[in-house]
Amino acid sequence: MRRFYGATFGRRRSLTLVTILTLVVFGIGFSTNFWLPLRLGYLLLFGLIAAAMWTWLSSRGLQVRMRRDSERVQVGQTITEQLQVTNRSRLGKYWLEVEEESDLPQHQAEHVVSLGGRARRQWRVDTECRRRGLFTLGPVHVRAGDPFDLFHKSMTFGGPQQLLVYPRAEELPRYSVPPANLPGEGRFRRRTHYVTPNASGLREYAPGDSVNRIHWPSTLRTGRLHVKTFELDPASQLWIVLDMNRSDHAGTDDEATVEYAVTAAASIARLFLGQNRSVGMMMFADRFRLIDADRGNQQLTRMLEDLAVAQPVGDVPISTLLAQQSPRWGRHTTVIVITAASDRRACDGIRALAQRGVQVAAVLIDAASFGGRAGGEEAWTTLRASGVQTNLVAQGDFLAEALDAAAGTPGRAGVGALA
Repeated sequence: MRRFYGATFGRRRSLTLVTILTLVVFGIGFSTNFWLPLRLGYLLLFGLIAAAMWTWLSSRGLQVRMRRDSERVQVGQTITEQLQVTNRSRLGKYWLEVEEESDLPQHQAEHVVSLGGRARRQWRVDTECRRRGLFTLGPVHVRAGDPFDLFHKSMTFGGPQQLLVYPRAEELPRYSVPPANLPGEGRFRRRTHYVTPNASGLREYAPGDSVNRIHWPSTLRTGRLHVKTFELDPASQLWIVLDMNRSDHAGTDDEATVEYAVTAAASIARLFLGQNRSVGMMMFADRFRLIDADRGNQQLTRMLEDLAVAQPVGDVPISTLLAQQSPRWGRHTTVIVITAASDRRACDGIRALAQRGVQVAAVLIDAASFGGRAGGEEAWTTLRASGVQTNLVAQGDFLAEALDAAAGTPGRAGVGALA
């Protein structure tokens, strides 16, 4: 009984007032036997019944469809949705409130429509994705009611769908890292399905081979299609190590050290994978995440997927992570450490890799500029004095200017890197 009262009267003040007024008028009419209160009571009663019928009919025969142009976008891109409401009944529907449930920031998908019999309405919703992460879009809720808002009925169409927003990957025209020490030419070449300047031999054509790999002289000589095979040049692996230790990060929302760090990681991965380098990535957030070194656009997609949902919830310091994973790297490896830590242990962990012969570069996010722990500039000075290429990124820096390997000095541009 309490649930019925709460659902019917507790949330609808208009219905409560009209019901009380109807009961009072009927009480006065029956007690005085005066015709005016009785007629007014019957009028209110019939009005309540008509409003309930209006709401019930307005909720019948509706169909809602939602179409989305993509399930994966990048920060700064716009997602477009097409929402269509169809009235399959011959009776018109008036004042339907349509709203899509979503936790995507800045997403506004609310609309009020009126439909005639057998009619449909559709409209487009454009939302600029300003924050990385995994978000939910849907379901769609439609609310029908009477003109006096005495009754209403809510209907749900569809189900929740996920939208993955990748972090922004900036262009870094002046960023580079120290080259790793490689052995003599040709010792580490291996076969690959990529087209490289190093053709190693021929084989017969197989379905799916690209036309530009056909070796026409051999094809004409033998009368059968032959394609070239290739080998990779000896090249060092490059690893991105991202610090997700909760105690090292500061700031809120878009102006947070973790957002700058993630953007730096995505930008560096895009840069070197675009150069056909073999790139891997690791971090310790909610768990240890490892992406083995590889090449190509699929590798970049895997990294962006992990970076999209990465949050600073880990409890492993960057120094501990580097110490545990150091056997993985040798003299033919370049490691880029991205961290907001500025303590002595973090600096010692980075310098220990360099002392083992690993080529190391560091990207320090200055937590003090975000309202966090001081020491970023001191850590930058310490690592530079140790011969480690180190870039310092502060709040409000242009990422492309802060990550300038040639200058090697902290950037101080006026507009945020994530703006």
